[in-house]
Amino acid sequence: MSFNKILGLDLSLTSTGYCHNGKSDVIRVKTKGDERLRDISCALQEIRKRLDIDLVIIEGYSFASMFSRAHAIGELGGVVRLDLFNEKVPYIVIPPTCRAKFATGKGNSKKADVMHAISEMTGINWDGAGGDDKCDAWILEEMALTKLGRSNYTWGKENLDALKKVDWSVLEGLND
Repeated sequence: MSFNKILGLDLSLTSTGYCHNGKSDVIRVKTKGDERLRDISCALQEIRKRLDIDLVIIEGYSFASMFSRAHAIGELGGVVRLDLFNEKVPYIVIPPTCRAKFATGKGNSKKADVMHAISEMTGINWDGAGGDDKCDAWILEEMALTKLGRSNYTWGKENLDALKKVDWSVLEGLND
């Protein structure tokens, strides 16, 4: 499998960011609880099927976040992963520190620093509601494209070091 249709996915209960072919957007739902999980899941299934996605890159859990809704986001992550498993869509989980290191060269970078670094490199403006979620989803897709040798950008060694800490075993058998 060549993984030509990649979806970057930054899961959030309020603003799930997704990116395909360098174009980012967010999913927002007004429901709560189990209905919210279902609505986000259904929206993502529709996007995956419409775009014929063959690989999903998901940002992993941020265990150190203060005031997080860890259980609820864990439930969303579980629902999405189960959907992908049931549909036989391979996925790779990128730890948040790897995403930040890829963007800035430092794994402990703040959201604003990540967005600024990517804006400087790409010229894309990430301002506005959901901008950080769109940016994160873009970075996740870009990490996979870089790993596959299909990036349109030149990344520094410190950025590329972030790729070494990701489990890319889903890609085994491909020419790296």
